[in-house]
Amino acid sequence: MTKNLFRMIGLLGAALMLPVIAPQRAVADQDDPPGRVARLSYMHGEVSFQPAGTDEWVSAVVNRPLTTGDKLWTDKDARGELHIGSAAIRLRGETGFSFLNLNDNIAQIRLNEGSIAIHLRHLDDDETFEIDTPNLAFNLLRPGDYRLDVSEEGDTTVVTIRAGEGEVTGGGQAFTVHSDQRAVFSGTDQLVPDIDTIAGYDDFDNWCRNRDRREERSESARYVSRDVIGYEDLDEYGSWRPARGYGYVWVPRATVADWAPYRYGHWVWVSPWGWTWVDDEPWGFAPFHYGRWVFVTGSWCWVPGPRPVVGVAYVRPVYSPALVAWVGGRNWGVGLAAGGGPTVGWVPLGPREVYVPSYHVSRTYVTNVNVTNTTVNNVVNQNTNINNVHINNVRYVNQSVPGAVTATSQNTFTSARPVGRDLVHVDARAAASAQVSTAAAPAVVPVKESLIGAGRPVSTAPPAMLHERPVVARTAPPAPQPTFEKQQQAIQQNGGRPLAPSQIQRLEPARAQVTVTTPVKVVAPQVKPVPVETVVRDKGGRPNQPPQVGMPTKQEDAGKPTAVPAPQNQPNQPAQMNRSGQPTPQNQPGQPSGQPGAGNRPNRDDRTQPNSDNKNVQPSTPNPKDRVTTTTETTDRRRPNPQTDRSRTAITRMFNPTRRIQRIGSPTRTFGRITGTIGPTTETTDRRRQNPQTVRSRTAITRMFNPTRRIRATDRTKGTTVRTLRIRT
Repeated sequence: MTKNLFRMIGLLGAALMLPVIAPQRAVADQDDPPGRVARLSYMHGEVSFQPAGTDEWVSAVVNRPLTTGDKLWTDKDARGELHIGSAAIRLRGETGFSFLNLNDNIAQIRLNEGSIAIHLRHLDDDETFEIDTPNLAFNLLRPGDYRLDVSEEGDTTVVTIRAGEGEVTGGGQAFTVHSDQRAVFSGTDQLVPDIDTIAGYDDFDNWCRNRDRREERSESARYVSRDVIGYEDLDEYGSWRPARGYGYVWVPRATVADWAPYRYGHWVWVSPWGWTWVDDEPWGFAPFHYGRWVFVTGSWCWVPGPRPVVGVAYVRPVYSPALVAWVGGRNWGVGLAAGGGPTVGWVPLGPREVYVPSYHVSRTYVTNVNVTNTTVNNVVNQNTNINNVHINNVRYVNQSVPGAVTATSQNTFTSARPVGRDLVHVDARAAASAQVSTAAAPAVVPVKESLIGAGRPVSTAPPAMLHERPVVARTAPPAPQPTFEKQQQAIQQNGGRPLAPSQIQRLEPARAQVTVTTPVKVVAPQVKPVPVETVVRDKGGRPNQPPQVGMPTKQEDAGKPTAVPAPQNQPNQPAQMNRSGQPTPQNQPGQPSGQPGAGNRPNRDDRTQPNSDNKNVQPSTPNPKDRVTTTTETTDRRRPNPQTDRSRTAITRMFNPTRRIQRIGSPTRTFGRITGTIGPTTETTDRRRQNPQTVRSRTAITRMFNPTRRIRATDRTKGTTVRTLRIRT
């Protein structure tokens, strides 16, 4: 152990010689654990939890870190809230939720049934945020507010976007949903889309909005990065004050006389980090997985990591399972444990003290986990001191603070029992003479209780088939973790140390119940965005439409767009999809070269005409002989309300090739009653009306583009000026 510790300290010294004020999000070792987890931050009602590697459901516990493979179930009328960095995920009652993948770049959620809402503050260019349901995969493209509802049968998914933009993939089709749109996707083998504008808010929406406001008003965000999970809970349970030499520190309002950090809570085993602290306090996440603790003027104070600096490369704060130094040594525990059993002890790390993990890490990880959680000054001097002092003589600032060292029995430690109920007294002499090291975590093999934690068995488990239901995934998730029994044997063979991710993968994982779809290949050139026209239509008596899942009653008048061109792939973004409620048409043999490809992505909102027969109309296959392609709507002008007369409405998908068009410098060809010249825009509108979206009989929308050509045309029979139509050749 000492040999390994010297190796890690040498590694740390070399790592800290790097520029600490500008850490890089460099390529880390593949065996590095993720730098982030999810936190279960709030529960109401019955919320069940199943850790990865086991099939046992227990009651969930607030502050439990969640990672790949962990599952949650909210019972009827229950609610739950999780945070991943600055992103908030909220669960409605009767929702089946799990993480297919959670690492530094991917957050991949499995939603088998129920409703979730996501408030996404930030999305890096190389970051993927994906929700996989039984009939589609949904990728968030930008920060915003999203909601997904999955029917009990799993064959209908409703995507609601109040702000942001997302892509839907499923059934060999691709769609893009925009801000202020609600899209119902039914079917499994083939998706049938139905897109509306959003109506009002229901109780779940209002609850989510109130939780968002609470975070927005947080005073702690002035002192802590919003990527520090749990910062929003600090306001209610403590105060910020300046401390000389440390800047602003947070002081909790302790309710226990002998309170000390890492004393009132329990230990659990979370792979691949190993022993992980779960605190009892409702605010007990950020101060125990980020930053450092110091005892100042008679109070324990939490010192957060450095705030982001403008002009300096930013690295997201790196999560740690517990920022403590383990107390041990040859004489440690003698006369301490009741009944002669072994004892485990620890002390919180202080500011500028180096954390060397006991699990497998790379140089990049060691650097980032320290410089994002404390200010590292005098790097060269610190490196020299650590390497020149014998490991038994390393002193930690909190080691000499009376009552700072916490100890408990090994049985309590491994069985996830509350530490505060089984404290072992440690006098000052024993604490001062003890050997202390961050890398010397107890070499104790976890038991089943270590994995499950402090949750009690649930009386009513979620439906057995719920989490066995396959889902559609656009991003291939990792294989599920092997059973805990297999991991336990390997941990024992590894001397009680956590297994590296590569070691876990070699333990014959079970087969994933996930259908992975191939992303749509984008081949079309980028084009300018197309504005979407919102129309008013009668929502009553909609035959053959799926029920609206998890949403409030819609108003009589609501917009219903249809097809638009496909999106263009952007740098550092996942493959972009169609922005419409219609599937992306594939190029046919012999199709004109001007025909846009499946991935042609506009950059602004696009609203289209409603379907004429109250059914979702699939795009027709283009005729290779046709030189001009468009989508128009014709209605019976004799009727005062064409929206209610479905028998007199028809959707025209292709212009008649016998019509003519007049172009500058070329012979005149017939194009109905429209003549025009070449030019670059794409929209038609009736200028005589204040609200062009409601004038369906006088409006024509051209949906297909060629960036090299355009037409400015006038409908001579109606006197309607038509803004530019892009024409394909």
